[in-house]
Amino acid sequence: MPDITLTTLVLLCLAAAAAGWIDAVVGGGGLLLLPALLLGLPHVPAAQVLGTNKAVAIVGTSGAAVTFLRKAPVRVGLAVRVGLMALAGSMTGAFFAAGISSEVLRPVIMVVLLGVAAFVMLRPSFGTAAAGDGTDRPVTRARIITAVVLVGGGIGFYDGLFGPGTGTFLVLALTAVLHLDLVTASATAKIVNVCTNGGALAMFAYQGTVLWQLAAVMALFNLAGGMVGAKMALSRGSGFVRAVLLTVVFSLVAKLGFDQWNA
Repeated sequence: MPDITLTTLVLLCLAAAAAGWIDAVVGGGGLLLLPALLLGLPHVPAAQVLGTNKAVAIVGTSGAAVTFLRKAPVRVGLAVRVGLMALAGSMTGAFFAAGISSEVLRPVIMVVLLGVAAFVMLRPSFGTAAAGDGTDRPVTRARIITAVVLVGGGIGFYDGLFGPGTGTFLVLALTAVLHLDLVTASATAKIVNVCTNGGALAMFAYQGTVLWQLAAVMALFNLAGGMVGAKMALSRGSGFVRAVLLTVVFSLVAKLGFDQWNA
């Protein structure tokens, strides 16, 4: 455990709880958790911050996934296939990350996110089918292949290459490709996130860049936030998820815009 004040520890734990809630509902908790760790641990090497972030996030994501699996209709086999492809994609993206400038990627991602926000606002029915419709309707083999290759491989690659908003992109892509409602897409995205986070955490642990004691404390709060968020998403439905989705998208655009302005 690094030498940090009690106030900093409390703030990091609150950030972990809030990030877990956001991640469970629609993804994008890293938008809050990673900057909080960077601000709270200014003298800790970036690799340790990233490793600790993954150790915290995987606990909340796993808790949310279990909560969703108990009450939401999810094709676990399909989710695992997408997750394994996302794991491979993220490793590939990480391999190329050193040669890519984030200053070049930020404007591109901002434009994509603004397009996503416009699409969701102009299509009020997007992802608002009754829960269960997305898994009850037959899904063609072509759509399954598209989900595995493009959603898993493509977004996994993006996660390894750049990262911000991966959970949000997963929810949107699964909704569009597999015609899932937003609640079911959020549940499926959690399983995919567990796969990608697990692979990344294994690598960070192998490299010895995880602050395990701090991660264990924050993970408890992240788990609580994730389980509460999953229950709220299930009880309040797709309309609630849609509102949180738009909030997260605009927050992500603002964060990327701020980073680009100060680059």
